[in-house]
Amino acid sequence: MTLTAAAVVLALEGLTSVVLGGYVAVQTVIGKPEDVTSSIALAVFGLGAGAALLWVAKGLLDALRWSRSPAIVTQIFALPVSISLIQAGAYLWGVPLVLVAVAGLVAMFSPPTTNALIDDGADHSGRG
Repeated sequence: MTLTAAAVVLALEGLTSVVLGGYVAVQTVIGKPEDVTSSIALAVFGLGAGAALLWVAKGLLDALRWSRSPAIVTQIFALPVSISLIQAGAYLWGVPLVLVAVAGLVAMFSPPTTNALIDDGADHSGRG
């Protein structure tokens, strides 16, 4: 259950990044951005980061050991970003992000998830 929860958190973050990257890409094409190069770079980054997060989420669902570190690092990086958003008054973005990041960290550090991602030859499902 906790491994699935962690994968869902990463998938939500990945989908959000893909959607926002796609939005920037569309606005770059149909709108009049002040800086086209920056808009293209932001769109590519959003789409690429989203794809990477979805790949990590799939790795978590498959209980692949490599997926733990990028999943944890993503949540750790999300915390200062969310706090900055909250301090800037962007509560609509900051509060959900901090809640999702904390939920992701709790799920990643829970014993079932930790056991599922340890490669000791035993059968660990991590979904309990």
